[in-house]
Amino acid sequence: MKLKPNIRTTRVVLLLFFSLAFGPSLFAHCDTMDGPVVKAAQEAIRTGNVNVILIWVQKKDESEVREKLRQTLVVRKLNEQARELADNYFFETVVRLHRAGEGEPYTGLKPLGTDLGPVIPVADKSFTTRSADQLLKLFPATARANIEARFQDAVRRQRFNINDVEAGREYVKAYISFMHFIEELYEHKAEG
Repeated sequence: MKLKPNIRTTRVVLLLFFSLAFGPSLFAHCDTMDGPVVKAAQEAIRTGNVNVILIWVQKKDESEVREKLRQTLVVRKLNEQARELADNYFFETVVRLHRAGEGEPYTGLKPLGTDLGPVIPVADKSFTTRSADQLLKLFPATARANIEARFQDAVRRQRFNINDVEAGREYVKAYISFMHFIEELYEHKAEG
């Protein structure tokens, strides 16, 4: 018996293939050099305050991050080459630990300017400005109230004392949940 492929079946098979083949990278903006984890790591190096980066990793990984920051701060004083090597090692360590905490594989750091699609950059800017106005324009009116409510919940959690690591982790959890939600929503919208 010869099967005739139809458009719907072909579309489902392709969607399944791409989800399995590229699924872990869909939400992988945290592993880019201009993503939030590396930005937090840069701030931790600049200020020496480990709490800035601890919010992005699990509690069980705190001692490793503390030690890697300490080592980075010592080694980077040697010379420019040592500074660059130490910084990149620290970035790779915290991104790897962050990804593991999400249950996702670490596939290396992605370069500055990695194409994240249309939603993630706008969403990140929304967190900077604390306004979802530009982000909401990417979605149909029927989805906007739900997006705004989730966004406001994450923004509310964004206002935490940097020395309260648990409150910071609550913000990160809300931020990541929001980013996954809007990207899935946008992908679903794009599929028709």
